[in-house]
Amino acid sequence: MLYQFYQRRIFPHLLNQVMQTASLMDRRRELLLPIEGEVLEIGFGTGLNVPFYGNVDSLYALEPNPDIYQLAVERVQHAPFYIKHVQSSAEKLPFADASLDHIVSTWTLCSIPQLDQALAEIHRVLKPTGTFHLLEHVKHPDSVKIQSLQTLLTPIQKRIGDGCHLNRDIERHVLQANFQFIVKDYFDAEGIPAIAQKMLLARVQKREMTA
Repeated sequence: MLYQFYQRRIFPHLLNQVMQTASLMDRRRELLLPIEGEVLEIGFGTGLNVPFYGNVDSLYALEPNPDIYQLAVERVQHAPFYIKHVQSSAEKLPFADASLDHIVSTWTLCSIPQLDQALAEIHRVLKPTGTFHLLEHVKHPDSVKIQSLQTLLTPIQKRIGDGCHLNRDIERHVLQANFQFIVKDYFDAEGIPAIAQKMLLARVQKREMTA
């Protein structure tokens, strides 16, 4: 009962605050400003990305958690483009094969229960020339000490962070899903604890199949 109260009434507000850290908002802008046309955003959350979609015509806002989406309603209502809420999971996207030019995910891949299945779905619905744009905190690529702490603390983080994994090797999962990197930028986010400070900004496309 207490945990359900935390998940519904406390965590959405904590998420909304933490994800507005200045360094993260700057990277949202960098990722999203070049995107044009129709977009699917996986893990819409509280709508913090909305102001940075400078050239978007319409947005499918996939957010399975209605309590989190409720905090996005005001941002949705004031958006200068059409937004449709899609209450579905990333593991089963309600879109046709090869139907989308742009898919976005910001700090969501860490918490999807079946990540490989979700990436397979993203691959399925993305057009052959489409792009998957992502921002994520990652398993530290260099520090064994931080890697060990991430693994040790992930079970706790999953409980307090709505399924968030501190130790996911996002690059490996993306490559295994038959994507190729067009942009790959690892960086340390200011204002974030060292255990979750290493981030990845990337743009990927479907890997060309060779005979």
